[in-house]
Amino acid sequence: MTAQTLTPTAFVAARSRAHGPTVALWHAVELHRSECELDGACELTVCGALARVTTDERWPLAARDVCPACAVLTRC
Repeated sequence: MTAQTLTPTAFVAARSRAHGPTVALWHAVELHRSECELDGACELTVCGALARVTTDERWPLAARDVCPACAVLTRC
């Protein structure tokens, strides 16, 4: 049996839209392809929401308006 090296999962930040009484939040999107293939469209986030990806921001963010579910699910 050979030992496998696990590579760390890369995440980018994505901004959701405000809907009704909810505010826009920052979410995490797991990268499954190169960043150059992300065009700013909406992607499925770690918590299951749809949010617009921004490759300018790395996850985790030091912001107050971060999705609590994404914060928990991306902890290593």
